Amino acid sequence: MGDETHTRFTRRTLIGTAAAGAAAASLPHAARAEGAEGPSSASLASSTTPKKADVVVVGAGLAGLTAARTIARAGRSVVVLEARERVGGRTWNRPVTGGSYIDAGAEFVGPTQDRIKALANAVGVETFPTYNTGNNVYWKDGKRETYAAAGPTGIAPPDPAYLPDIVQIVEKLNSMAAEVDVEAPWQAKEALEWDSETFYTWLKANEANPDFMRLATSATQAIFGQEPRDLSLLYVVFYTAASGNEANTGTFERNFQTAGGAQEERFAGGSQQVSLRVAAELGSSVVLNAPVQQITQTAKGVRVKATGGSVSAKLAIVAIPPTLAGRISYEPLLPVLRDQLTQRAPMGSYAKVDAVYETPFWRAEGLTGQAVSVNGPVRVTFDSTPKEGSPGILLGFIGGTDARGWYGLPPEARKRAVLDNLADYFGEQARNPLEYIENDWAEERFSRGDPVAGLPPGVLLDFGTALRAPAGRIHWAGTETSDFWVGYMDGAVRSGERAAAEVLAELP
Repeated sequence: MGDETHTRFTRRTLIGTAAAGAAAASLPHAARAEGAEGPSSASLASSTTPKKADVVVVGAGLAGLTAARTIARAGRSVVVLEARERVGGRTWNRPVTGGSYIDAGAEFVGPTQDRIKALANAVGVETFPTYNTGNNVYWKDGKRETYAAAGPTGIAPPDPAYLPDIVQIVEKLNSMAAEVDVEAPWQAKEALEWDSETFYTWLKANEANPDFMRLATSATQAIFGQEPRDLSLLYVVFYTAASGNEANTGTFERNFQTAGGAQEERFAGGSQQVSLRVAAELGSSVVLNAPVQQITQTAKGVRVKATGGSVSAKLAIVAIPPTLAGRISYEPLLPVLRDQLTQRAPMGSYAKVDAVYETPFWRAEGLTGQAVSVNGPVRVTFDSTPKEGSPGILLGFIGGTDARGWYGLPPEARKRAVLDNLADYFGEQARNPLEYIENDWAEERFSRGDPVAGLPPGVLLDFGTALRAPAGRIHWAGTETSDFWVGYMDGAVRSGERAAAEVLAELP
């Protein structure tokens, strides 16, 4: 089944911050967010947090906080250990000129992302529409064109050279995705064949225009922070299938579109508001500045050693990306498949950049602020202006090979490359922002990349069963372990709910 709110590519269609401050102020000192009232100096050693609990959760992103909230509301005790000086994980509201904010990390929500919306509603965080009125910009080899955001291709540029491939490639991916069980994609009939090649080799075998790879690369860089050659075909098909829910089959369009897609709405006050408010409910159960070094399992429970001390519990939930989970020391050792999975799940090479202006000047020119380019480093942009309408903010995504090269440039050269792109897309006024901010997720100590772990060939087929399978008393959460909306906030929330249900069922 499919819902009726997302745009489908068919031949027929082609033819025919005040809130942020208030939430942060309500948090106990140990759980306040950096940028709201300054970083917390609390540690596990100095906090009043109990050193024993029914469950200990590693990571205070959306997955870990959701799990902890579910456990606490079931009447069981829980402690959350967060390595950073803030909660939110890959969501992060950073302050900017004029007292406003940017969404430095995850930002958008859309149809079928039911669990993140339910959680946000429960803690009083509202959504508002992503600005999508007027024309998008398309840039290709020095030539700028505009096209209607409400057109049949949505955010995808209606380039005649690429249209036939946009249609047939997306149709094929959707058809393949319909064959995949999101809970076990490795069991698909064609799983061996699909997980034995890259998305690149499949595109080359199926594209009509050899130049189409350039546009496909812009998509994978923005969605995964990866190149088509980095990704297993099975993983891309699974990711497509996961862009839905229990009642709506996933589609590639729903993944990347604005209207009717995953970029349709944003959170008023920033997405980190959800984590801030959940952490406020949990109070002193959330401890910051507590990176975990070791998890030891015994016959009676677990002991989690972190900076400043340790916590003992009956069960543990590790709610961080697989590659970071692999950097924790485990006694006894993790099962072979789980450990080797963590060695094969690289985070995307990724950065979000934001340019802040007095007003969103592009709107007066009839532009949405959305651009798609086949030339980098910034290949995709959005209007990230807050709900209040000012300041004007343009965000840009830099991923894959473009990000790897961009990270190696001196700071001024990085900034110049970004502003050159924005000026190409939106005019010379874009070259002079009030403030320019880089959100360097690959350089973040406790992320080392973003937005998601991209799996190469062979991983889902041989190691996929270890994504969610508990390792003794240790359970796993994080958006990478979700069945629906992997890589998104909704996937993180879903994974936290699942992991919480698992441990609640095991607790005596």
